[in-house]
Amino acid sequence: MKPNYIPLAAALMLLFPSASQAQIHQKTTIESAVVFLNGAELTNTARISLPPGESEVAFTDLAGNLDQKKINLSANNNLTVESITFQNNYLINEDHSGHVNMLKDSIDIMNRQRSLVNNKLTVIDEQLSVLQNNRKVGGDNTGLSIAELQHMLDLLSNKMNDYLNGKITIQEQLGKIDEHISRLNQQMNEEQSKGMQARGQLLVKFYAQQATRADVAINYIISDAGWAPSYDVRVEKVNDPVQFYYKANVHQNSGLNWNKVHITLSTGNPDDEADAPVLQPDYLAFYSPATIGNTGGAVMIEGGRVDGTKYIVDGVLTKSTRGINLGDVAVNSTGINTEFKIDLPYSIPSDGQQHTILVKKYELPATYRYYAIPKLDESVFLQAQVTNWEDLNLLPGQTNIYYDGSYVGQGEIDTHLTDDTLSFSLGKDKKIVIKRELDKELRSVKMIGTNVRKTFAYNISIRNTRKEAANIVILDQVPVSKDDNIVVEDIESDKGDLDNSTGYVKWDLALKANETKKLKLSYTVKYSRGKTVTGLQ
Repeated sequence: MKPNYIPLAAALMLLFPSASQAQIHQKTTIESAVVFLNGAELTNTARISLPPGESEVAFTDLAGNLDQKKINLSANNNLTVESITFQNNYLINEDHSGHVNMLKDSIDIMNRQRSLVNNKLTVIDEQLSVLQNNRKVGGDNTGLSIAELQHMLDLLSNKMNDYLNGKITIQEQLGKIDEHISRLNQQMNEEQSKGMQARGQLLVKFYAQQATRADVAINYIISDAGWAPSYDVRVEKVNDPVQFYYKANVHQNSGLNWNKVHITLSTGNPDDEADAPVLQPDYLAFYSPATIGNTGGAVMIEGGRVDGTKYIVDGVLTKSTRGINLGDVAVNSTGINTEFKIDLPYSIPSDGQQHTILVKKYELPATYRYYAIPKLDESVFLQAQVTNWEDLNLLPGQTNIYYDGSYVGQGEIDTHLTDDTLSFSLGKDKKIVIKRELDKELRSVKMIGTNVRKTFAYNISIRNTRKEAANIVILDQVPVSKDDNIVVEDIESDKGDLDNSTGYVKWDLALKANETKKLKLSYTVKYSRGKTVTGLQ
């Protein structure tokens, strides 16, 4: 009976899956990114060719550690998706950045140089060995005269001295090379660690009625990305429109470099739930305002900017009751999300660093004024004021201010604290001189019965040394009493507008060229003897 042999083709089919069942590996490309304030939605695309029937495709080059609950895959040409499985792949080699490759090339060059220098050291060691052996042979050779032996020993000694000195020089060169290689390795490790994220791959089972080519798009959410707004404010000269640059500092550390990706910036939240909301009962109750601690008597009024950690609002130094955190900006109190679609594709490396993108450029009509708070700073500041800024969709962020081609400094935009006017300080103007002095003749302390009466008086002078007229706002203040036993009276503000609730005194002055004006401010504080009143100055 003849043995039954299995044909080779049939044996191979038993050992290996058929072509229709073989796993297809398909690279994907990041096509677009919607970057949220915290997080991003990436869209990877690929084109696949499938035979009829069932096929399994492993889509690679996806970001690792993505939100597996929010993966969305779409395909055209009537492909049926039977299953999707995501997994991280730690074995895929990373695409190193150009900087990393440059560092690797430098390390290779230094290692080659080290080998060449080390070869010189080996040659010197061999030469020293030969000299030592010759010295021994010379010492054993009794056929040499004393003069010949001395000459040979001197020659050996000189040569050995040269070789030993050369060896020291070469060892110093090796030490410097090793130090340089060590620094290069440290820098390369740091660069590589910025993008050391696992790559992801998506295993997808498709069913096709017939052989087909299809375009596939994979959408998913990552957490290690985001953006923060920043602004450039540029003014060439007074009465020019403000050139306003809306910028975004984008960062990502997904493990994948974004190469010429179409970017959309969004103020939305990628963690928004897909479920419809549930309406809850709306209960009525009396409102009890929370008690706010003492903020030094400062009250916010129209307009604002930031100087360091202190707010200058219409020239008044105040303290903010609301912090600004650029890494976690609270926005969209109306529930409306804003998106900025960037026209040009951008490349954002996976390094966790901030990369600036220009969002919009605006030319904003502005009015200009000078303002001063001589009680706090005997300087006059130029201020540009912009109205109707609400349509710009601004978020709280840092501003870089430039005036007359020079960098002035930094400020902050806090859209929660600003009213209908957005103000930018353009720095100090030394051509308008202001001085505030205590009037010692009017200053007095009197004891009348059981009361103490303290009178404070100040003289304020303003001089415009410019060749043109200037409008200037000057702010000062009188104290405000919260105790019926402390009375502020006899206030003289020299036609300044007094806000009784805050104690702020405001003068709007029009100064002609080379004109000087003088102002007076005085008040009296009455309180009981034996008491100490704080806040008097």
